[in-house]
Amino acid sequence: MAGWKLFCDRGPNGEAAAAGTRLALQDIPFNGVRAYQYLKQLCAIGPRPSGSPGMARQQKMLAEHFQKLGGQVEFQRFQVRDPRNGAWVPMANIIVRWHLRSTNRILLCAHYDTLPFPLEDPKNPRGTFVGANDSASGVALLMELAHEISALKINYGVDFVLLDGEEYIFREWDRMFLGSEYFAREYVKQQAQKRPKYRYRWGVLLDMIGDADLRILQERNCLWWRDTRPLVAEIWGIAARLGVREFVAKPMREVDFLDDHVMLHEIGRIPCIVVIDFDYPPWHTQGDTPDKCSPLSLAKVGWVIREWLKTVK
Repeated sequence: MAGWKLFCDRGPNGEAAAAGTRLALQDIPFNGVRAYQYLKQLCAIGPRPSGSPGMARQQKMLAEHFQKLGGQVEFQRFQVRDPRNGAWVPMANIIVRWHLRSTNRILLCAHYDTLPFPLEDPKNPRGTFVGANDSASGVALLMELAHEISALKINYGVDFVLLDGEEYIFREWDRMFLGSEYFAREYVKQQAQKRPKYRYRWGVLLDMIGDADLRILQERNCLWWRDTRPLVAEIWGIAARLGVREFVAKPMREVDFLDDHVMLHEIGRIPCIVVIDFDYPPWHTQGDTPDKCSPLSLAKVGWVIREWLKTVK
């Protein structure tokens, strides 16, 4: 904890006083400590791959959490074939709705399944994977944001969507992004039928945002797509105004990057971007554990997203 306490002065609007200063945990009006506790609670369940007992425990925990805080919780259930043997695997996206009367809505999402095994682990690729950063971080941020979302004065309704089947894979060529694909196709069907009568104006995917060594670059698809460029500029601009230097206004080096936001954009036609720190050495290894994440990183990302929600037009 002591390593994160780098002080800066803030103005009356919570903005950093100077570009050269760094924010400390106590400077940020978003509860990163509680978000980090949620991250640890999720990891304490153990592995949470699609269709597993761990996933079932997580689903119960999340439904109770969001309902207690006033969210309308819906399970969007579907099935897919196991790539190993063709058996049916039950999956479910969890949709949590806030500000129900608004037909113009914002989509905030994160995948909540974990990789079945740590496929990139150099010592034991069939070991235990708890996915602290790669799944739990985005979910934990939404769990914390749920404490504030009902009281936020915003111009849109908000849906949290926890996506299943993002990486139910056992080999590199297995299909990924199953939950986001299903959600996007169902959204297209609903829009065609004009039922329900709502649309997503913007979408933000939160993935791997808890890294203690946080550095969030701009994903190239989001810069190439004409409809998402303004959203990238807006969110990174808010981060700059707040003094959250970990949002770096430069493109990621990966040119063929794929994540759930691609399904939501290309199939669902939702202007959706991803906020991700993909430079994470423990990625897909047994080392992706809570000690590699930090309350400060969760606080910084949560603050930026919350401020964007308050100002988005």
